[in-house]
Amino acid sequence: MLRSLYKTNMDPSLINFKVLYVVTQLCGLTMIVLVGTWIGEHFGGLAGTDNPKQEFNWHPLFMTIGFIFLYGNSILIYRGFRTTNKKTLKLTHASIHMAAFILTVIALKTVFDSHNLANPPIPNMYSLHSWLGLSAVLIFCLQYVAGFMAFLVPGMKENYKIALMPLHIYFGLFGFVLAIASALMGLTEKAVFAIPNYSELPSSGVLTNIIGVLYVIFGCLVVYLATEPSYKRKPLPEDTALLSTSNQ
Repeated sequence: MLRSLYKTNMDPSLINFKVLYVVTQLCGLTMIVLVGTWIGEHFGGLAGTDNPKQEFNWHPLFMTIGFIFLYGNSILIYRGFRTTNKKTLKLTHASIHMAAFILTVIALKTVFDSHNLANPPIPNMYSLHSWLGLSAVLIFCLQYVAGFMAFLVPGMKENYKIALMPLHIYFGLFGFVLAIASALMGLTEKAVFAIPNYSELPSSGVLTNIIGVLYVIFGCLVVYLATEPSYKRKPLPEDTALLSTSNQ
């Protein structure tokens, strides 16, 4: 068993994957730090409902952490931890998705609060950013429920799981790409509304653009690592034993 894991770790075809996986994590963490800096340095930091304008700032922070970074890492969990047994990976995949969902719900609440509690109130759900963002959240939620029922709740027939898997993978990636697109629109919207001299590219504008570029790089890396055939996780002996047990 140890020899098998050692060979897997030393497989030359996975060297690129390991390098790109580390780059992806560094890109994601940098993205989160820069969003925090952007909020703290240029938009007054974070606050509660007593200050709706600054309460809004939870929205980009939690969306970046939950709906981009955690969502992306949940997609990569099977390839990033290829020597972990599949049952553990399934539970981890579902848990990371749940954490992303909780942060996303809080982020949505803060943006609605910031609009409804403003004086005068700001209209909700009128922009393309909000339409695509809510669509991405709905796809994410439907994916979570369908995946949980099919792959974690006992009793689902194996041929149904096999038939559902390509759809689960496709819509998971589609929802993630839609989240990235919505985030880019949100950044642009914030920059146009909140940075008066954005066209002159002040430091806040430069930081906004850098964050957007990092969103794109992170998204591209996640999609590539998740779809490149040579990076696909190979089944472990424990996976076969687990499958045999579940079918008995």
